[in-house]
Amino acid sequence: MTTTPNDPTGPLPGRPPVVDLATWQTARDELLVREKAHTHEGDAIAAARRRLPMVEFDGTVEVVGPDGPVPFLDLFQGRDELLVYKHMWWDGAPHQGQCEGCTVSAWHLRDAVYLNARGVSMAILTTGPWDEVAPFVEFMGYTQPWYSVRDVAEPVGGDMGYLTSFLRDGDRAFLTYSTTGRGTERISGSFALLDSTPYGRGEAWEDNPQGRPEGRHACWYWRSDADGNATWGPTGRPVPQWTRPGATPADTLGRNGHHH
Repeated sequence: MTTTPNDPTGPLPGRPPVVDLATWQTARDELLVREKAHTHEGDAIAAARRRLPMVEFDGTVEVVGPDGPVPFLDLFQGRDELLVYKHMWWDGAPHQGQCEGCTVSAWHLRDAVYLNARGVSMAILTTGPWDEVAPFVEFMGYTQPWYSVRDVAEPVGGDMGYLTSFLRDGDRAFLTYSTTGRGTERISGSFALLDSTPYGRGEAWEDNPQGRPEGRHACWYWRSDADGNATWGPTGRPVPQWTRPGATPADTLGRNGHHH
């Protein structure tokens, strides 16, 4: 539903200025020049990324999935390229207590059919023990394969919260690329979509025009209560969990174990 102000030609406080279509198009065209430059620089960075050297490692190292221990090479599913997201884990925590940021990433990776069609497999690795990971994966309804890399050394195991790329050549396995922090944002299309809106992500660090809604702390919308209100309190859950059967209001995050 839209509303019409008393003065349809006047400014709307806290909103972008109101102009005619021709003026808007001029401003849009000016920004497009910068956007194209940004795209071209991104292409150049991707080209440099493809020219990185790679590190060979033992592809027979075992990870644990629904069928028990399997060699890492099985994750390629016969393809030559593999992307993995390394999901942080809170030992012993219930579903609502698992990592919010990793939940964001894993939720956006529920289906990799286009990657598969391009010859790229996708898997999610975590340091959680499989007997804890399996019920979480079932509860969330994830369709991508998950594996526990508990006590597995880098580059298969190691620190979590990374997006990592691997290459296979027959029975040989290679690490080709890895990124963390905001480098993993490319997984989550919601970020780019929010960046296309006039209010952005609604986070305090953003450079917003004066009068726009005041930003909140980073990631404030990643958890909500049963009514959909953003909250990081003990009664909240990572947002996508509310669509899952049996997701009731939580009393605690249950984070009594080690986060890794």
